[in-house]
Amino acid sequence: MRTSEKTSQDGRAPARPGLSGPAARKLPVPPRERKPALAALAVLLILGGALATTLLVMRSGDRVSAVQITQQVGAGQRIPQSAMREVQIADTGVDYVPWRFREQVATTYAAVTLLPGTLLTQRMTATTTDQVGPGRAKVGLSLKAGQMPTDLKWSDIVQVIYVPAAGRGSGSAQQKVLATAARVESASSGRSGGGLVTIVVDTSIAPAIAQYASSGEIALVTLPGVK
Repeated sequence: MRTSEKTSQDGRAPARPGLSGPAARKLPVPPRERKPALAALAVLLILGGALATTLLVMRSGDRVSAVQITQQVGAGQRIPQSAMREVQIADTGVDYVPWRFREQVATTYAAVTLLPGTLLTQRMTATTTDQVGPGRAKVGLSLKAGQMPTDLKWSDIVQVIYVPAAGRGSGSAQQKVLATAARVESASSGRSGGGLVTIVVDTSIAPAIAQYASSGEIALVTLPGVK
């Protein structure tokens, strides 16, 4: 037997060098594996967050579908449907005509000259040609509760009545009809029941209506069935 193969004094074979102590219990550590699936998921989450942020910014205001004029329409001319297109705009509270009313718009006339690119509002339209041109005037009224119907709306036909204030003197002032058929161009109701109303009347009676309205002596009566 060779000297290097002799046993120790206690009869056990000598320990191999490098395998004794704590180092002998450590296992080799495999190289860390890359996980491309997790990296791709992280990129998708980042892109998704950026897209969501962009959508929130774009939808920060409600948008509505409105009528835009695409070709010039002269005052008093009928507004053809071919001169309208649908556009999406921010809801700012302006009374733009919704796109769903385009067929009704096609039966009306331009109250003013409409240029391409104009966003149509109710005040720019008239249901008859006698609402525009010479001899017609617009009069704004600020009315209190009881002086106008609560459901008054655009295009309604109303009678304009002079109602003298109390204390005017016995018999010196009587109620009278100032306009038998005035068309409502715009109407907005207030919380108290009154509101702001714009009507189209003959220029001959417009000054008297404006005068009586300033003293609160005007009342409007709707005429159902009259168009």
